[in-house]
Amino acid sequence: MSGAAQTWRQFGDGPLSRISARVYILLVVELLLLLTAVPGLLPLLLLDRDPSNLPLVALLLVPVGPATSAALYALRHQRPDLTDLRPAATFWRGYRTNLSGALRVWTPTLLWLTVLAMNLAYRDAVGLPGWWTVPLVLLAVAVTLAAANALVITSLFDFRTRDVLRLAVHFLVRTPGVTVGTALLLAAATGVTAVFSEAVLVLLASVAALALLRVGDPMVELIRKEFTS
Repeated sequence: MSGAAQTWRQFGDGPLSRISARVYILLVVELLLLLTAVPGLLPLLLLDRDPSNLPLVALLLVPVGPATSAALYALRHQRPDLTDLRPAATFWRGYRTNLSGALRVWTPTLLWLTVLAMNLAYRDAVGLPGWWTVPLVLLAVAVTLAAANALVITSLFDFRTRDVLRLAVHFLVRTPGVTVGTALLLAAATGVTAVFSEAVLVLLASVAALALLRVGDPMVELIRKEFTS
């Protein structure tokens, strides 16, 4: 019996087993992320790329925030024991725990980005001079980067929303490596969407969530050391 247990432990600790477990976790998280975000994603894929649809796009993207938060939680809190993989249970626990916090971060972000995008799209109609394009784009990038930090923080920690937002903005400057890494991830996501389609990006959502976690590790560790007991 002890020999069988030792063989199972060796199998469970091997590199092939670890890779298989990671792939399994990513696949399960991907499927659950799609399931929880699908009410908005399916209509979104059918919309024309017209500026007039921007408010509807924002509305359809609302479920993506809690789904992404649950994915971040599941990928971070999955138990290291390869013989006890339960990513689905961890995902649903994260979804229930983070639903309200993720919406409080995600919904205002969508609102801000929609207002900025509408102003850029209808710049001539609202009478904005051409030079306003640069500050509006920079503001949109800053809002997106801060929102990414905030989504990671609210997914992994139990802070008040205003504290989450303060920390998110604070760590834009405090951890420039995280900020640059997140910006590169967002640029890659934009490139995938532009070259292929939103569907390809959706199919890589769990990989993107894992990448966001890895990029944000320095920020997470600092928060854990300095702001939690």
